Amino acid sequence: MTRTTEQVLRDHLRCRKDGDLEGDLRANYHPQVRLLSAEGIHHGHDGVRYLAGILRSYVPDGDYRYRQVLTDGEVGMLVWSGRCTANDTALHDGVDSYVVRDGLLVAQTIHYSSFHLDGRPDA
Repeated sequence: MTRTTEQVLRDHLRCRKDGDLEGDLRANYHPQVRLLSAEGIHHGHDGVRYLAGILRSYVPDGDYRYRQVLTDGEVGMLVWSGRCTANDTALHDGVDSYVVRDGLLVAQTIHYSSFHLDGRPDA
């Protein structure tokens, strides 16, 4: 039986919260997933790894808050934020959207803004 969009997204978030990117890729991402973000257009598991690395540079300890998960058919949306006290960085207004087909993420858009908690300008 194919997993629902909500089941896929919940497992994706569980894997990420556990720091298990490779498990997330195996279980939840189609090998040819398409990703769109401010970093450009990326494809496949290597694209997910690349974008996850950028996000990890802002919040290396994975301290995220998942505020809302919405799904309707094969489309899903996550509203989130993150912070890292070690480097005084916060991410706000995070919104990812997803398309799930046959139990796998086939497309994702990623948006977030970062700022320094101490008021320094972001690079």
